[in-house]
Amino acid sequence: MPRLGIVDWNRREDFAPLMLVMSGEEKHRLVRSLGEVADALIIGWPTDDGQHYIAAVKTCLDAIHGNIPAHIARAALIRAAEEAGIAVIAVVH
Repeated sequence: MPRLGIVDWNRREDFAPLMLVMSGEEKHRLVRSLGEVADALIIGWPTDDGQHYIAAVKTCLDAIHGNIPAHIARAALIRAAEEAGIAVIAVVH
């Protein structure tokens, strides 16, 4: 696959938004871009282990570097959320 180049991680046009229902201070976390995926995984995630969590972090980094499309990182985030017991709600925009 050809390299896309580093992308704008705050670009929302290429990313279907979703809501993570988490515990803690920020119970509902809206994710609308790769930057928000990275923020959720690195800062807001309840644990720092798990096969799908680690894969989601790597996939997000690959998407930020333009190696894969944003929707693949979104799918990886959903798998990591399922692994961690975090509910995911699709957001209509």
